[in-house]
Amino acid sequence: MMHLHGPFSFSVLIEHAGERLDNVVALQVAGCSRSMAAKFIREGQIQVLDEIKKPGYRVKAGDIISGCIPAPEPIACEPEAITLCILHEDEDIVVISKPAGMVVHPAPGHFSGTLVNAILYHCPKLEGIGGKIRPGIVHRLDKDTSGILVIWRGFREE
Repeated sequence: MMHLHGPFSFSVLIEHAGERLDNVVALQVAGCSRSMAAKFIREGQIQVLDEIKKPGYRVKAGDIISGCIPAPEPIACEPEAITLCILHEDEDIVVISKPAGMVVHPAPGHFSGTLVNAILYHCPKLEGIGGKIRPGIVHRLDKDTSGILVIWRGFREE
């Protein structure tokens, strides 16, 4: 399996003959979803035998699929003075009640007003996993879902 970002090239195996191009790319490129593959195929960044095809093109055994998936552009995430409902806080963690309607991580269409913007304001020295965009937050709470989040403040010098 190839990695998501950068150039790649592979030959279609016989067991994938007849499958959709976008599905085969998603199977072969780690971290690439079918919808992401379809987007890059439509943009001409992924080709079959150096020809632009549609995402639904049915691949043939031996087809050479090649392309280059660009690295995502970094999103600037600035601290914002947004009120948080803090349930617990100590030197290691902050426990927050996330209200329904609040986006957790910045993303296209939601670059400000997110929980991460608020946390970066409240905890300016936050050094969690994933840098400023995902500072120590692992969650499954959609925008419209309320819930409790535990934010780890990161390693400290002893």
